[in-house]
Amino acid sequence: MRRLFPGAPEPFIDLSTGINPFAYPIPPLADDAWTRLPEPSAITALEAAAAQAYGLSDASMVVAAPGSQSLISLLPYVFRPTNVAILGPTFGGYAPAFTAAGSRVKMVASLAEARGADALVICNPNNPDGRRLEPKRILAHLRKEEGHPLVIVDEAFADFERPSGSLAPSLPEVGLVILRSFSKTYGLGGLRLGFALARFGIAETIREALGPWQVSGAAIEIGKTAFAHGAWKGATKARLAADGQRLDALLRGASLKLVGGTLLFRLTASDRTGEIFEELGRAGIFVRRFSEHGDWLRFGIPGDEEEWARLTSALKAEKTS
Repeated sequence: MRRLFPGAPEPFIDLSTGINPFAYPIPPLADDAWTRLPEPSAITALEAAAAQAYGLSDASMVVAAPGSQSLISLLPYVFRPTNVAILGPTFGGYAPAFTAAGSRVKMVASLAEARGADALVICNPNNPDGRRLEPKRILAHLRKEEGHPLVIVDEAFADFERPSGSLAPSLPEVGLVILRSFSKTYGLGGLRLGFALARFGIAETIREALGPWQVSGAAIEIGKTAFAHGAWKGATKARLAADGQRLDALLRGASLKLVGGTLLFRLTASDRTGEIFEELGRAGIFVRRFSEHGDWLRFGIPGDEEEWARLTSALKAEKTS
């Protein structure tokens, strides 16, 4: 963005991600979180905290990982499905990961089109349009298929959704793997912490593939503390909901059509997307555009009043230009 817009004011405001702009306050950490390799018991304690947070009765179904992206890259090599269906349009990281591992990848628009695939990938809620599928629909598809195909449900944006929208309570379900992102929810993208949820046999396969000390001592301690801090999560959800309504009004006022989203981002459409992206870029604001959908722009939630003021000013300037 700095190369594209060398004259833009600093600092750039990055609204291109779906990471919570209100980061969890990092607690003081003991020295041994940095100086010692994590004890297996510490990783187990983190996974137990995650199990409670995600509504699982058995912590053995939880595998901690250095970010959900590491799992997206790893799973194609662990399971090596021949034919993979990806419910799209969706996050672009899955198709290249499975293709690199030798799988044949097909983008599908419905669960019916995925029939017969060895593996199915669903982002729920979806990125970038916020599409949501009821868990019972996904389970019905899984149980209809012969041979128990692998179904990966990416719930990276599910933490601020209603609990009944998650498939986690369905475990242990044969063939089901759920991915959860700690980093997005708690606004700590640099921490690199995520989780795979699956029945014991699948979970152990993933755990062995990751190897020992798969997450850092700092991530373990911060994760355990944050999971126990339910009041922070509740207050942050309320703040995001209010700010989302504020963003909706601002985007509508700029003649942008709201297509969908979650509490962490909004997807818009316009026949002037290119001009809007350029105007925002010149104002030092980075939003997400999509090569395959030229009329889409995705906006994250501004993190403070200065960012709100700059976004408001830039959208007003674009509208009058």
